[in-house]
Amino acid sequence: MKKSKEKPYMLYVAELIYHDISNIKKNNQNLSNIDAIENFIGSETYKNISSGKFHDDWFNELKENNFVDKNSKKKIPEETIKLLDLQKDMMKKQLIQFPNLYYAKSHFPLEISQRAFDHIWRMCESYELWCKETNQNELIYLKILD
Repeated sequence: MKKSKEKPYMLYVAELIYHDISNIKKNNQNLSNIDAIENFIGSETYKNISSGKFHDDWFNELKENNFVDKNSKKKIPEETIKLLDLQKDMMKKQLIQFPNLYYAKSHFPLEISQRAFDHIWRMCESYELWCKETNQNELIYLKILD
């Protein structure tokens, strides 16, 4: 059975994160995935997602279009909107921002920073898993699942 290549709405933010981290790595070939993710933390995209602005802007756009997705031209079910709202809340909690607190004097990440890092890593894993399941291996750049 051939899987649909239509991306689930829950993966939109994961795709954005994944592409930004991939671009960081492409622009700095010597960076590991870990370093690329650390560079992503604190970026404008990170701030946009962690503040809830990414989802708020998306919801406003959807409201203006009667909750019809501009890409698929399909109406997004109310249940999906509720899940996306939960995703927004989870992102705000997991990617909480505390300026200048990334490393303690010991150079180990603080628990809050580690939680953000782990969440971003899982988002990248989810995106790669979807790419593999839909046979879109050309979209995989970081090779986190390997």
